[in-house]
Amino acid sequence: MKNTEFYPDDYDNLGRLRLPVLFWCILLLQARTWVLFVMAAASRQQGDTLLNLFYPDHDMFWLGLLPGIPAVAAFLLSGRRHFFSRLWALMRWLLVAAQAALLLWQPLLWLAGDPLSGIGVTLVMLDGFALWWLLSSRRLRACFQ
Repeated sequence: MKNTEFYPDDYDNLGRLRLPVLFWCILLLQARTWVLFVMAAASRQQGDTLLNLFYPDHDMFWLGLLPGIPAVAAFLLSGRRHFFSRLWALMRWLLVAAQAALLLWQPLLWLAGDPLSGIGVTLVMLDGFALWWLLSSRRLRACFQ
């Protein structure tokens, strides 16, 4: 039975609640290192230059891939979420944990001696908003139930 709290356009043809557009944006934000990795792989000649531009320390690049794993898994499971309902319900909390880790990571890098930059401040603000939205969105919560 459909929930009357949402608009009829929020449901697909099978009666399932559609994932919000902002959810996909947050998945891209969480998987930003994976996106950079794919872009570097696609541009073979400039790939190494691109990775060195964003991640001069290669160890940070490999660590940056870790918080993006739940986002990549959520992207892959989203089309078949009705088949993996228990895993899908757990996925929201994995995304929240990964987002909290991303939110804390940049300030920890600043405390370790990384220079304060506009990009870093912007990422912290976006990560804070994403964490707030993941925790407070009623429609997203309903999509994971």
